[in-house]
Amino acid sequence: MVVQLACGALHGVDAYRVDLEVDYSRQGMPSFVMVGLAEGAVREARERVFKALQNSGFKLPPARITVNLAPADRRKEGSAYDLPLALGLLAAAGVMPAEVLEGWFSAAELSLDGRLKPVPGVLPLALLARNEKARGLLVAPDNAGEAAVVEGLPVFSAHTLGEAVAFLMGHAELKAAVPPSPENAEEFLFDFADVKGQERAKRAMEIAAAGAHNILLIGPPGSGKTMLARRMPGILPPLDFEEALEVTKIYSVARLLSGHGLMTRRPFRTPHHSDSSVSVIGGGVPPHPGEVSLAHHGVLFLDELPEFQRQALEVLRQPLEQGTVSISRATYSITYPADFMLVAAMNPCPCGYSTDPRHTCTCSAQAVARYRSRLSGPLLDRIDLHVEVPAVSYEDLRAARSGPSSAEIRERVQRAREVQSARYRGTGCRTNASLSGVLLEEHCRLGREEHEFLGNAVESLALSARAYTRILRVARTIADLEGSASITLPHVAEALSCRMLDREQA
Repeated sequence: MVVQLACGALHGVDAYRVDLEVDYSRQGMPSFVMVGLAEGAVREARERVFKALQNSGFKLPPARITVNLAPADRRKEGSAYDLPLALGLLAAAGVMPAEVLEGWFSAAELSLDGRLKPVPGVLPLALLARNEKARGLLVAPDNAGEAAVVEGLPVFSAHTLGEAVAFLMGHAELKAAVPPSPENAEEFLFDFADVKGQERAKRAMEIAAAGAHNILLIGPPGSGKTMLARRMPGILPPLDFEEALEVTKIYSVARLLSGHGLMTRRPFRTPHHSDSSVSVIGGGVPPHPGEVSLAHHGVLFLDELPEFQRQALEVLRQPLEQGTVSISRATYSITYPADFMLVAAMNPCPCGYSTDPRHTCTCSAQAVARYRSRLSGPLLDRIDLHVEVPAVSYEDLRAARSGPSSAEIRERVQRAREVQSARYRGTGCRTNASLSGVLLEEHCRLGREEHEFLGNAVESLALSARAYTRILRVARTIADLEGSASITLPHVAEALSCRMLDREQA
């Protein structure tokens, strides 16, 4: 007897349908064969599934069993096929009617005693099941909340294989899972009001948040670069539903959801400078999202930027420009989303004190040049704002808590983002940071005075075309923060003043 049931496989952060077919024949010598490019944990499913069936009280007579995973020309990985395989064997052996499996999707790993265990990527699978108009999705309890965020798809969780079989046969009832309450996106541990001094740097962070611009903070040790960076998520608007769904899919595939439902806070990722380029960009065997994808619609903070491996920094070029990262290897080719804000920090020189009047810099001109040369021109060109963060004076340190709070800054950022959302509706552009082509020309028009000023700056500072474009984008954001429909000379001047490294190299 041949039984077919539906499950799914992951490709990047999306799922595609896999039909698991089981042929159970009492003729010939007993055997078990699995075909369809099953890898690692999928091949090992045989031992887990048969022992789980036995310990759950199901007895299968000896037979010649062939299992096919279609499409047979695409690799299948992971332990999510355990539950579908167990159900398919039971139906093919006549222990349960095959009809009860029609229209159902299932995914779970089986322990040897028959308990259902969670697997990664259940959210993409739930979206696939809904698109396939499935009757429902059966998963482990720890995956239920994640899958339940998909509206229009009944999701059920069973603790054991026996419970799952009883439910499908109508002998037991299971309640449909409900999505967990979203976390409070308004609660943040770090507030901008805690940062003493650094008003110029705070202003730059506000501009970066309002337009989703990349920013580099340059200053001596202890000047507050990391403090500023850690407060960036607190001034960003919360994720909308579509953004939250995209982010949650990535974290689901990466096994980082920990039983939570839809993510509502923007990610904040802080890889260490010793991390490899694979951990930053993604890949590996099996492939997994890297830090740039885990920071999708959020912030990627690279502290001590020049200390990162050169290769790890250069692979950032594509995602910074395109918002995606493509990884091609001999056995796979995958594109992950990677639309993030880059916040980076660095010292001005190897010892860190060349811009601190209270310390003596011990670095030679050659040492400083070598240190700065770790950051390539093309990479710096893709960073919109280069801002100096000077050492904090004693007067600022002893001053009372002052300045706008994160909530106040977030309000202004939200208003600017709403202006951009209305302006670019239907264009595929979300924020000023992604302006290009016709949209850039239309919304970043300059008057004669502004053109003359920026033209002189481009010539005297030897700015690249990319730097020119990014100055226009930042100027547009500054105008949005001030509620101005047009870009004026002060907006252009402030945007240009936020390109510290361009001025130094001129």
